[in-house]
Amino acid sequence: MSEALFDGRRLILASTSPFRRELLMRLGLPFATRSPDIDETRLPGEDALRLVARLAEWKARRVATWEPNALIIGSDQAAVLEGEIIGKPGNHQRAVEQLQQASGRVATFYTGLCLLDSASGFCQVAVEPFHVAFRALTGEMIEHYLQREQPYHCAGSFKSEGLGIALFERLAGDDPTGLIGLPLIRLTRMLEAAGIVIL
Repeated sequence: MSEALFDGRRLILASTSPFRRELLMRLGLPFATRSPDIDETRLPGEDALRLVARLAEWKARRVATWEPNALIIGSDQAAVLEGEIIGKPGNHQRAVEQLQQASGRVATFYTGLCLLDSASGFCQVAVEPFHVAFRALTGEMIEHYLQREQPYHCAGSFKSEGLGIALFERLAGDDPTGLIGLPLIRLTRMLEAAGIVIL
């Protein structure tokens, strides 16, 4: 159980992602993590923005059923390349295919973020876009990268916080932490609106 915030509420990250946990630690606040255990299936006709906003809020609301006096953070991410949502590859061959498809193109990553006060019901939801322009990638570059980092559980088949940065031509967006999975700039503003001042 985490230490409470100064006002007695707990801060809960509705995720078991080690990347999101590591990002949230940067803010220096005590928090706990809890798996929301929800069905993340995309609804018919649902675009990436609506998908990540819905799932981020749904994750927070699910954890709120177990945490009656907490600020709960939900987050979800989807990558879009040439109009199609691309997910986590899951294996080497699919990662090769994703990176071949991304070579020389721009992918947009949408990160949904929700901060829910389970006591008051105050809920904030936002979607942060981030654009990734890939270099022209050879088969050899893709193989070397995948063998070294094995990002098979990462949307788009790369870890931007690691060696994956070498795959890019340029990055564009308001919050680079959003690309990793938890946009801290927006989260800081949300926490402040909920009464938690970071600085």
